Amino acid sequence: MTSNEAVSAADGERPADDAPLRVAVVVGSVREGRAGRAVADWFLGTAAGDPGLDLDVIDLAEVDLPLVLPGWGGSPNPETAAVLGDVSPRLAAADAFVVVTPEYNHSFPASLKNFVDWHYVQWQAKPVGFVSYGGLGGGLRAVEQLRPVFAELHAVTVRDSVSLHGPWSGLTEDGVPRDADVCAGAAKGMLGQLTWWGRALRAARAERPYAG
Repeated sequence: MTSNEAVSAADGERPADDAPLRVAVVVGSVREGRAGRAVADWFLGTAAGDPGLDLDVIDLAEVDLPLVLPGWGGSPNPETAAVLGDVSPRLAAADAFVVVTPEYNHSFPASLKNFVDWHYVQWQAKPVGFVSYGGLGGGLRAVEQLRPVFAELHAVTVRDSVSLHGPWSGLTEDGVPRDADVCAGAAKGMLGQLTWWGRALRAARAERPYAG
């Protein structure tokens, strides 16, 4: 997507009903030696065959946002404003989101919460799907804690998620799940739900802008 297309979409220009669904894929981990990018790349490869999706990757390891947010009514400093100037329009232009997250101490990374909190209206009235990884639970506890966060932001989380158990042993050196067929089936199911909600909510926002 070009910057002009992103701005037009963010400004509310109604896309054609059959236009590809714009999906922002947020890679939530910034940890050294993370498996997150390999998991995201596998997911992107799985989703890339769907012509109805336009995927935009936002890797938080490349997004330098401070932990200190400006006070109510305040403005970020110029460095932070420049970072937001790149990522915020991409979130605004997205019709849907997929969050790729590990599970840290029964929850999700602080880097992901910080990124979520730097935005608000960009999430509203849009669906969110999850790809999680980590340990025997496959990151599911992180997903369950993210659901109420996005509900507070007026987003809709889809029921099914993709869960990769023990990625340090469950992924090959190429970042492909060893149970590739099962995981690909889970990704297809989640994307089916995300696409339905994404198209339905896109049409609804165009017909009647969401008022919160």
